[in-house]
Amino acid sequence: MASATAPKHRRRAVPFMAVLLTAMAMRAAAAGCEGDKFPAGRSYAHCAALPKLGARLHWTHDATTGSLSVAFVARPAGAGGAGWVSWAVNPTGDGMKGAQALVAFQPSPAAPYAVNTYNITGYKPFGARSTPIAFRPTELAADAAPAAGEVRLYGKLQLSPGTQVVNHLWQVGSAVTAGAPAKHAFDKDNLEAKGKLALSGAALAPASAPAVAGAGGSAAAEQGGSAGGGAKPSSAKAAAAAAAAPVLMLLALAVGFMATV
Repeated sequence: MASATAPKHRRRAVPFMAVLLTAMAMRAAAAGCEGDKFPAGRSYAHCAALPKLGARLHWTHDATTGSLSVAFVARPAGAGGAGWVSWAVNPTGDGMKGAQALVAFQPSPAAPYAVNTYNITGYKPFGARSTPIAFRPTELAADAAPAAGEVRLYGKLQLSPGTQVVNHLWQVGSAVTAGAPAKHAFDKDNLEAKGKLALSGAALAPASAPAVAGAGGSAAAEQGGSAGGGAKPSSAKAAAAAAAAPVLMLLALAVGFMATV
């Protein structure tokens, strides 16, 4: 009797497992870039949960004009949200040298957020003032994100019309010294925060492996030198699906197992 009813109980367990694991998948998806909220008037066609530093990137690209609007979301590395966040495009390579960076920070604890631009040409500290970059920047702004301690960096860059793929880098630092971003850590995630971004939203292969910077590098060197694994650019729905993929795989395995016992 018990052996005859056991298969029925197992079959009944399959829908329950499906519901449970699907709920887990939905929660995993919500933890990706789709969960970010922006002020009225700011919306973007694509987003990617970047593979390092807990950062996310949202963007809209007009291939005809070359206009690229971005919102970069990350948590500065300092206690209580102190420090800075940065996102950069490198038109000449995939490392530090040549990176054209946008950096958001508070020049002083009570000051509003500022966004500086830096053309990173070598191993020297950031200054308190912007330096010109290769892509005309407009609409630069930054604010505190609803999530405690996160910062949202906004900007528009004028790329060459027809650009389809860019090398991009991102970084976080823990301090601002004398009104300028100070150097960041050399942890693995910091050194691997780079990739290739398909402006159409399609996924790309990871960037090539970086050359690790020396311990004596300055803030500018470390900002641009954040190197390593590539991002997984996608539309918002595709990014959420990617976040849920491991749970969905577990669901498939569980259902298959229950069906065979």
